[in-house]
Amino acid sequence: MSERVEKIMRDYNMMRRDLAVVEKELVNFKGITAQEILDSMQYSRPDGDRVQTSNVSDKTCSIAINYKARLEQINHDWLVHLADEYMTLKDELDFFETAVSQLSGYLPDLIRDLVIERETWDTVMQKYHICRKTVSNARKKAIEELDALYAQRDRRMAEYLLG
Repeated sequence: MSERVEKIMRDYNMMRRDLAVVEKELVNFKGITAQEILDSMQYSRPDGDRVQTSNVSDKTCSIAINYKARLEQINHDWLVHLADEYMTLKDELDFFETAVSQLSGYLPDLIRDLVIERETWDTVMQKYHICRKTVSNARKKAIEELDALYAQRDRRMAEYLLG
């Protein structure tokens, strides 16, 4: 379990950056253009054998009939994917930040400084007037407490899904 907490602590800034990028993509979503979908359909290969019975190729008819529906489906699927990715990242970061705020003693401030503010251990040592070993012990204790909060969250989710 602690691997998950340590990964979030290590990747927190990257996750925040990814969240901002996905949010920007959602806000400015335009999807793919009709020309892009026509180009992709034009250069695709047909499935199976076919016999041409008219002067107009089967591919041309297929493109003419299907491009608009295909365009809408691709854009819808891409938008849903972006929204899912955004919600997953947002939920994970929100839970982590809430869990950090629920830690005991001075741990919320110390972990916020180390993870969210990305302060160095030396800066944290000076700020809290503690030694490197105390920072290490506090970090380990915070990971244990965060593990317990994540386990509690997982249990609630399992109870909901199975109950």
